[in-house]
Amino acid sequence: MRLAVLLLAVSLALAACGKRGAPVPPGPADQVQYPRTYPSS
Repeated sequence: MRLAVLLLAVSLALAACGKRGAPVPPGPADQVQYPRTYPSS
């Protein structure tokens, strides 16, 4: 039972990580109105 709870906790923690890589503004690069760095958090 402890193993199942541990696996569930680890899988939920990994699922909350989100996308890999730096955030990018949506849309085509040539149509971005305000090119700047986005916050990482």
